[in-house]
Amino acid sequence: MGRLFGTDGVRGVANADLTAELALGLSVAAAHVLAEAGTFEGHRPVAVVGRDPRASGEFLEAAVVAGLASAGVDVLRVGVLPTPAVAHLTGALGADLGVMLSASHNAMPDNGIKFFARGGHKLADELEDRIEAVYEEHGTGAPWQRPTGAGVGRVKSYDQGLDQYIAHLLGVLPNRLDGLKIVLDEAHGAAARVSPEAFTRAGAEIITIGAQPDGLNINDGCGSTHLDLLKAAVVEHGADLGIAHDGDADRCLAVDHTGAEVDGDQILAVLALAMREHGTLRHDTVVATVMSNLGFKLAMEAQGLSLVQTAVGDRYVLESMKEHGFALGGEQSGHVIILDHATTGDGTLTGLLLAARVAETGRTLADLASVMERLPQVLINVPDVDKSRVKTSAELSAAVTDAERELGSTGRVLLRPSGTEPLVRVMVEAADIEQARSVAERLADVVKSALG
Repeated sequence: MGRLFGTDGVRGVANADLTAELALGLSVAAAHVLAEAGTFEGHRPVAVVGRDPRASGEFLEAAVVAGLASAGVDVLRVGVLPTPAVAHLTGALGADLGVMLSASHNAMPDNGIKFFARGGHKLADELEDRIEAVYEEHGTGAPWQRPTGAGVGRVKSYDQGLDQYIAHLLGVLPNRLDGLKIVLDEAHGAAARVSPEAFTRAGAEIITIGAQPDGLNINDGCGSTHLDLLKAAVVEHGADLGIAHDGDADRCLAVDHTGAEVDGDQILAVLALAMREHGTLRHDTVVATVMSNLGFKLAMEAQGLSLVQTAVGDRYVLESMKEHGFALGGEQSGHVIILDHATTGDGTLTGLLLAARVAETGRTLADLASVMERLPQVLINVPDVDKSRVKTSAELSAAVTDAERELGSTGRVLLRPSGTEPLVRVMVEAADIEQARSVAERLADVVKSALG
């Protein structure tokens, strides 16, 4: 068996790859591993369990809850809430473990399991490895040590989670949003109740789209991976800006009043300058990944700010932030981490703070985002290839070398196996969009032939 845990938990097609049996077994294994690590010592353990609206989340939640309770863990079911809400509540309620059932931006048939440690932080790699090893060991027939009688876990619904999370969000805002008209695209996902309520309480006039989840329509032609509906709605309603989330609302992308996209790099740039002005950008440094546009790096340098770059994945951004005491980091895809107020990417918080900056300055989002100029960048996803051979294929290595020689100092190439899907991402930046597209398409063809 290959490693179950990717860069963002365990994901797969629900009821095919990610079965009820797997969800139950991993939950039992997680409880035993954390108990062995001393996390539960001296008290009765408690876990917070939440999910996005996917239909499969209903049976997977039941399996996770059953697994935890059977291992002696009391469970607080918070229902449909964003991933960052589950992380926040795990910390705020003093829980020993948090579990979120979501496949984030993936299509509806997929689902996933993400574990949070005490405090709402992602589990360390070594703990995930241990959980996987314990799960596999017991999958071969080794018996579990099971509590009985009063030792089994109790299960309760925790209905205050939504209001508690919204109160947390509003407590972070530096100013209200009165006078702003904002379109919110909730991706028919986990923020369909939270985000509109938070923006309304903050004073904004809102128009919502993608806010009628039925268990089957999550991310379907809407949300942060499909911005066309939001762009049209912002222009149609004469809104000041639009905010788009993904299925579990740990991402935020935006649209300015003209209908132009404002991506994660631009959002980071706007928030970095706001935080420096407010004295909260520690060490005058922003953390981003190697996928960030070269224009973002140049903009930060021009503003006298430092940029630290990490491997792709918000977990690596977070690790760097925690290690060095940085306050702001994120990804071009819209994962933005404000470490003073969240332990993971929080799309609703990011959107609120972006809107607050517009309200505070009286400037348009287009004007604020113009602090950086995006260099032409082409990203091609190549599916159904052996992503494990990206670094070992001689044919692919030669093609990359040729591409880098052609681009020279005005561009760059990045090939990255996805951490959550069976595909390889080909990213090319160049001073000219046609050159970037040509090089990217050529490399994508080589990926197909060399790794297919």
